Amino acid sequence: MRNKVLPSLFCAGLIVATSVLAGTAATAAEAAPASQAAAAGIREKLERIPGLTVVSEADKGGFPLYTLRLTQPVDHSRPGRGSFEQTFTLWHKAESAPVVHYTGGYGLSSGTREITTLLGANQVSLEHRYFNTSRPADVDWDDLNVWQEASDEHAIVKALKSIYPAKWLGTGASKGGMTQVYHERYYPKDLDAVVAYVAPNDADNRDDSVYEKFFKTVGTAECRSALDAVQREMLVRRDAMLPRFEATSEEQGLTFKYLGTPDRAFEFSVLDQVWNFWQSGTYTDCPAVPDAKKATDDELYTWSLDHGLSIYSDDGNGPEGTGPYYRQAASQLGWADLKFKHLRDVRNYPGIYQPNSVLPEEMRTSYNGSAIKDVDRWVATQGKQMMFVYGQNDPWSAERFRPSRRDSHLFVAPDTNHGALISKLMPKERAEAEATVKRWAGQ
Repeated sequence: MRNKVLPSLFCAGLIVATSVLAGTAATAAEAAPASQAAAAGIREKLERIPGLTVVSEADKGGFPLYTLRLTQPVDHSRPGRGSFEQTFTLWHKAESAPVVHYTGGYGLSSGTREITTLLGANQVSLEHRYFNTSRPADVDWDDLNVWQEASDEHAIVKALKSIYPAKWLGTGASKGGMTQVYHERYYPKDLDAVVAYVAPNDADNRDDSVYEKFFKTVGTAECRSALDAVQREMLVRRDAMLPRFEATSEEQGLTFKYLGTPDRAFEFSVLDQVWNFWQSGTYTDCPAVPDAKKATDDELYTWSLDHGLSIYSDDGNGPEGTGPYYRQAASQLGWADLKFKHLRDVRNYPGIYQPNSVLPEEMRTSYNGSAIKDVDRWVATQGKQMMFVYGQNDPWSAERFRPSRRDSHLFVAPDTNHGALISKLMPKERAEAEATVKRWAGQ
């Protein structure tokens, strides 16, 4: 789909975060003495940075992991309008080591990134503005835009470069990868390179033909037909499926004030089912797709609940959860407005499949794609030392950034979903990508 990405993005983030490239990471026992020597004086240096607060210090793999907050203006063009505290972490290895600047695109995640392991780098991990704790008491949602977030990141990089003078590489997956691209567009001198994983690029929100083509070609014809049949049968049997959907929602304490009714939420969730199947699953899951006509009501519902039927509810979709993402999708990032030709005669709510549908009234907005179109043009013509890694069977990877010829690259991991990694590329391409990242880092 184009909206319900948080659970699967977190899955992708965990895959990337826990990826360890053989032979590149020291053991905790080996690292501890080096850590103690390297960390001497770092906390004091951090505490001297204006506007920065050291919240806590912990140990991660024998190296210090600092939780930090930096005072940021709610509007970088008008600092007098107020401020908020942005949360981020710093995993310190050595002042002379490269720095991996990681954006997850949502709340804070400090999992070790793939290129951090590859480079033996320090890692800075940011919580996106207006997610979780990184928000002012009173939020003006118009301040949640790609330029403001890029400016947040610029402020953090500028502050920490006083300690870390080596190469800086940006990275992130999906929305986090998009965020790195926007940072690079507006502040191209901050980072020495960007490695963005499975980063969608909806430069023309009116044209979703790329996604339509994806769902006509992904996997095998048999698998596509079986999935479409299951999706259709879920709506054909609405009278039988809706009570089960309501029972699941009641069991989980879910409500549907934003979408309006359980029936609207049910249809929205069914529309997303095939997208989520490919986003999180693989072609190896295809043999388990049930025969839609022969499956009982319980078999059809249970299989769907385990394979892509993500329930869209108020819980998690408001300001405290994924709402800030949907707000960004509605205002700037765009969404895939699929045609669902095979479902036209069984849909009750033709205009429901868009991000404003899952938002509370006060967060809904109109779309303006001018900034994203500008970023798209800039990446294709001016972007330098940028790498994009996509998954062959990932719907989010269908609409991609087009890197320039300025030492920039695009790789596609075969038979891979939204968890694509450099380590999942074919051997020759993996070696090329790893060598390029190391070269960018000065290694």
